[in-house]
Parts: sequence; C-alpha cells; structure tokens
Amino acid sequence: MAERDPYEVLGVSRDASSDDIKKAYRRLAREHHPDANHGREAATAEAEFKAVAAAYEVLSDPERRSRFDRFGHTGSAGPGDPFAGFGDIFESFFGGSGSPFGGGARRRAGPVPGEDLEAVLEVDFEDAVFGAEAEVSVRTAVVCEICEATGAASGSGPETCGECGGAGQVQRVRQSMLGQMLTSTACSTCSGRGQVIPNPCGHCSGEGRTVEDRSFNVQVQAGVDEGTTLRLTGRGAVGPRGGPTGDLYVRVRVRSHPVFERHGVDLLHRLHLPMTQATLGVILEYETLDGVEELIVPRGTATGEMFRFRGRGVPHLQGRGRGDLVVEVHVDTPTELSDEAERLLRALADERDEVVADEDESLISKIRSAFR
Repeated sequence: MAERDPYEVLGVSRDASSDDIKKAYRRLAREHHPDANHGREAATAEAEFKAVAAAYEVLSDPERRSRFDRFGHTGSAGPGDPFAGFGDIFESFFGGSGSPFGGGARRRAGPVPGEDLEAVLEVDFEDAVFGAEAEVSVRTAVVCEICEATGAASGSGPETCGECGGAGQVQRVRQSMLGQMLTSTACSTCSGRGQVIPNPCGHCSGEGRTVEDRSFNVQVQAGVDEGTTLRLTGRGAVGPRGGPTGDLYVRVRVRSHPVFERHGVDLLHRLHLPMTQATLGVILEYETLDGVEELIVPRGTATGEMFRFRGRGVPHLQGRGRGDLVVEVHVDTPTELSDEAERLLRALADERDEVVADEDESLISKIRSAFR
C-alpha cells in the first residue's frame, strides 16, 4: 500500500506553521481515537488514528519534514537517506530531535500526557462586566474505574517491556558520513512507557481511561471580553494508563445587550429622545447596570451630544477602576402628526419666522411621493 502524504492526512498546507500542524494533529487525534468512535469499526478508527500519528511524527520534526519536502517518503527516514546522519549527530550532542538548539519532539520514557481540550462558554453581558461563576461541559478522557488507570484486567498488571528492559528507549547504531553514531529512540513495543499490558482491561481496551461528558465550574473574572480564553490547568484529558492530565482552554462568548454596546472598558448607549424633550430639556431616571441614576438633559440638546457617567463602565482586567458609561443622544423627528400637533408646530414656526411648507404644498408632496 502506498504511503500517504502527511500534509494530506493532517489537512494542512505545505507552508503550515508548527502551531497549525500541532492543532490539526490534536483535533484529528481526538476525532479518530478508537475510544471516541464507538459507532465505527475499531480497526478503521485505529488505522486512521495511526495514520494521523505517523503524519505528525514526520511533520513535527523539522529535519524529517525538510527531508520529506525534498525527497518524499524515501527521504523522510531510512538507511538510504544521505542526510539521516545529521539528525543523529544533533540528537547525540544536543539531546534534541534533529535540532541543534534542543527542544525537539523526541519521546522520553514515562507516562504519556493527556490531550489539551477546548470548549466554548457563553455568558450574559452583565456577567462579563461584573464576573460570575459558570459551568462548562466537555467530552473528555477520564480514569477507567474498572482498572483504576492501570489498563490491565482484574488480577493482572503491567509488565516490564522485554524490548527495552523498562527504559522506554532503545539504543541503535547508525552509520553516518562521520562514522558510527549511537542514538536513543522511543521503544516501539511499549511506545516509550517502559511497560506492556499482556492482559488489557476489557472496559478501556488497555488505555486506562474512558471517554465521558464532564462539567466544570469556571470563575469568569469581571471585565472579560468576547474571545477571552481561560485556562483551567489539569482539567483536560487524562493521559493513558495514569499519564498526566492536559489542560482545558475555555473561550468566552458574550451575549449581546439590548441597550448597551461595549467599546473596550466603556459602555455606549444611543439614547433616542423626542424633539420636545431635547428642545425643552428633561430630567430622566436612567437605568445603568449599577442601578438608577439621574440623567439631566439640558434645553436645546442636539443629536450627537454625549453625557458621561464616570466609573459606570467595565472593570479593568489588569488594574483597578472601571471605564465610563457614555450616553449619546439621538433626537427623533416626528413623522406622523395629528391636526392639533401640526397646528402647534406651524404656530411655532410662525413665532420663530421659519419658512415651512404650507398645507397645500405638503399635500402635493405626498401625492408626488406616491407616484415615484
């Protein structure tokens, strides 16, 4: 069977960044993990999961990715690769995986950590302003209660890997242009764990974990905004066979408010006032998020004028104090008038020597508008 293109397996472009590759791998690994695909044939899920892992193994290693980009599968690994010695040289001297600066992706012996998870939390506008406790649900891997995370059936247990002697790594000698090089790689028999499960638990298939829906309480800090990501350390998936737990990243979505708009730490309200109140002035009982305040609109207020309530906005996340609540006035012009209201407006226009259309002109304009 022909080997699959790792870029196609992960669904990323050939110029994808390392972060894009990691995100694609995590998403597909969760999607195709056999424990998360109870409705599919186990063999199909496992094959796809292995293909995703194999693709990530190539693309997560800068040297192997570079060799694949230049030579394809023939160049990504194997004794015939003329550049394979360089990765081993760097690995021997610097402890990385083909990188002279370390920090490579080579597996170390020991428990495999669980996956990081993502969830979305919708909160009300007021809760985002003042803070609140909310609940978020996520489908995650949890400890198998039958085998208590060992992965072994009742009456049995893990055994030391005979291939690596429990070290989780095997040493191999490779020939490079500089001579023989001794390198260490993760043991393929035990996947670097140092132990194997001869008699796996039937409930979790030897994983030591199962997939369930779990809910967690999240403390929403006062002042959070749309798109804020909260990190819940240790609330991600449990690692296989008692491995460390990953983290849960919660992205906040804020429901809109019927009155207020948020602009940074300030709140904006576009307040519509009738012409009479804007002209003559008015004192309003104005409802803020903190309660009722007195809003004084002076005589002759025009559209666009703003009134500010200091400290009635959104709290600063990184500091003390709050933003302001800004009220922007929009004066509404009446479009439908009773005969008496029109008479009074015409009298006002006469008083102010303002020219307006007479009643006949107004009627003609209406007729013309009807035929446009």
